[in-house]
Amino acid sequence: VQLVESGGGSVQAGRSLRLSCVASGFTYTPYCMGWFRQTDGKEPEGVAIIDSDGRTRYADSVKGRFTISQDKAKNTRYLQMDDLKPEDTAVYYCAARRDYCPADIHYYAAHYLGKGTLVTISS
Repeated sequence: VQLVESGGGSVQAGRSLRLSCVASGFTYTPYCMGWFRQTDGKEPEGVAIIDSDGRTRYADSVKGRFTISQDKAKNTRYLQMDDLKPEDTAVYYCAARRDYCPADIHYYAAHYLGKGTLVTISS
């Protein structure tokens, strides 16, 4: 299984970015796929997850600003990030789990992780 992220970069606060994650070799159903983020000295934070039935969960810190979606034909997940804030600065990791998503994103644990893409938001 390989998860490859793209779309990170540096933008000013209030702007938008869209991350993509292409999954290869991951054909499990049901599944839960999504995004973690991590900054230096902090625990990884589950940001947004989506399962094989299209149900989604978000961290409270990004609700209303981030949207996760998927294109099953392309085996790709997207994270649309709007109204970005400096506190969104982190390395974002694509994640995959061979199971449905938990009801609470805090309990999401991945079986597979990508290498990450850096998102930097300046004020």
